[in-house]
Amino acid sequence: MAPHHVLKCCQRSLAWIPVIFINLVVGWSYYAYVVELCIFTIPNNAEKISYLGVFHLFFIMFIWSYWKTICSRPVSPSKEFCLAKVEKEQYEKEQPDAQQDILKKAAVGLPVYTRTGTGAVRYCDHCQVIKPDRCHHCSTCDMCVLKMDHHCPWVNNCVGFSNYKFFVLFLAYSMLYCVFIAATVLQYFIKFWTNQLPDTHAKFHVLFLFFVAAMFFISILSLFSYHLWLVGKNRTTIEAFRAPVFRNGPDKNGFSLGFSRNVVEVFGDQKKYWMFPIYTRIFLRVLFSKEKS
Repeated sequence: MAPHHVLKCCQRSLAWIPVIFINLVVGWSYYAYVVELCIFTIPNNAEKISYLGVFHLFFIMFIWSYWKTICSRPVSPSKEFCLAKVEKEQYEKEQPDAQQDILKKAAVGLPVYTRTGTGAVRYCDHCQVIKPDRCHHCSTCDMCVLKMDHHCPWVNNCVGFSNYKFFVLFLAYSMLYCVFIAATVLQYFIKFWTNQLPDTHAKFHVLFLFFVAAMFFISILSLFSYHLWLVGKNRTTIEAFRAPVFRNGPDKNGFSLGFSRNVVEVFGDQKKYWMFPIYTRIFLRVLFSKEKS
């Protein structure tokens, strides 16, 4: 037991390495932009102030949405999806066919419409819970996660019902952060590259800052575009690769409510809060909304 416990602790510690890496890169980018570019390189005070104002706006929103994605813990199914003690004991003794009969009886009255590929009630033997629609077991988090999209190593967390809005905003603000840096650094990048500015300690930071910002912008752009498409379709990454199976068969659009309502499902019905990483949705109503009742 002790070696297994130590191994799990090591795995949990190592899982933070990508998060630490991102924070180190962002910390360096802040120093490079504010100190090396704005303070030591840009001569015009009006330009400095305007750049710093917009930069800090994007920086704050980026950090806010990033850490909300990290700190919003995944939500697991409520107790109503757990088998009663008697049912659980009986379930463990029976053969698969009899087990399904037990699950079907237990699922009566529950808002469960999806099935396995063979038409069986979705049940997690590890968590011992009937899976609600769009719920999947994450082996990394070691739990069933409501409306699971994927497990993201860059936030060391499952992206799902509790933080999907924050994740999309994190992608949006990280992209804006990178494109703003690249756009405002470009003219000084060219001046350093063509030796129009003297070689100073700022040169390395400015040159490298442009490359890093451009590289991250290009890589994030495709991911952000993909998740915008998922939001418009009201699908998760898992559902995009494998259509959910309902009682009458697979239906890739089974949870789609139309573009406008699909967006509301993620961002909430108060548009003034869409751009902020705060909770704006009605919890259970959103979770079990589907096209066909």
